Amino acid sequence: MAAAYSETKAAVETLIREGIAQLASKICVVIPAYNASETIRQVVRGALKYVPLVIVADDGSTDHTAKFAAEAGGEVILIEKNRGKGHALKMLFQRAIDEGYDAVISMDADLQHDPEKIPHFIQAHNIHPNDIIVGSRMHEKEKIPRARYNSMHVARFYISLAANQFIEDTQCGFRLYPLSLIKKLLLTTDRYVTETEILMKAGDRGAFIRSVRIETIYGNNNSHFRPIMDVGAITAYVISYLMIKWLIEGVCSDRPYSYSPNNIRDLIGRHKIIDRLFQAIIVPTIFPGSVLFLIEYMFFSPIIKNNFASIRRLNSGFFKITLATYMLPVLVMIAIIEKSCNAFGVKLRFLDRIIEIFYPHLWKEKGST
Repeated sequence: MAAAYSETKAAVETLIREGIAQLASKICVVIPAYNASETIRQVVRGALKYVPLVIVADDGSTDHTAKFAAEAGGEVILIEKNRGKGHALKMLFQRAIDEGYDAVISMDADLQHDPEKIPHFIQAHNIHPNDIIVGSRMHEKEKIPRARYNSMHVARFYISLAANQFIEDTQCGFRLYPLSLIKKLLLTTDRYVTETEILMKAGDRGAFIRSVRIETIYGNNNSHFRPIMDVGAITAYVISYLMIKWLIEGVCSDRPYSYSPNNIRDLIGRHKIIDRLFQAIIVPTIFPGSVLFLIEYMFFSPIIKNNFASIRRLNSGFFKITLATYMLPVLVMIAIIEKSCNAFGVKLRFLDRIIEIFYPHLWKEKGST
């Protein structure tokens, strides 16, 4: 009996491996890389165990990233001047489309994403071929720096609202993208904003975004993420996107999905100077704007049936969103106070609990998964 069970188990595992291999034949791995000569070979070789092609975009590196990626078996796109992760991703998407692939798995070049997890993404893609699959580290809170985890928690609250669904980890770059979906999005941002733009636009046009758990890995390699500049750019884009989305939803009946290519946000985003001016103007209006949207939500529904349809689906009301928005300056003040106290040896941890209370999983409250 035991021998028969072992033979059956081995046969099933073989079928799974063969199924993954067959599916992976239409999937390639794409890696934006900048000065990653110390790690790029290991990432490329690890990925090639599971997919037929790895494409590396060398984003203006000044070391041997391109050379080592090619030696490891990767196909290399050379970008003469550093343009940032978003630009590299867009070039990688286009190359994969041109070469006839159905989907890409994006990975970082610094070994923060374990290539051994690639089969998990392929299995999820097999079940949900039209959905974006995002790696999630949020189950390993203890491994994530506290300030980083808190910022990720707040970010996913707003990005999930824009995407019309809960996304467990909105900041992880280990993802699988169906290229048929990517082709339907007009991507106008650059650097680290692009990954957020993809999630919001895809979700806001009706696509599903699912998660697979991955390990949290913070290596010794220097990150190219700029905490102030990049967080500021992502925040400004999310706010400007939501303001346009809710402006549209507020005056439309039964329209939870507001994105379509060449909508007003895309038209503005095509012109960088105009886009920066727009964001500079729109970001400060988030506080009075959220109050106006709350009034619209509460009193305009008899006139505009089911306006703010994406919010009404949650059964949580717009008040929680308005309150969360007005709590943002409070979070900053508490963070400053805690940091000051910590410098004098007084350990305070009020911020974690406040974030949990005011930035909840709204879809969980509804009873959905």
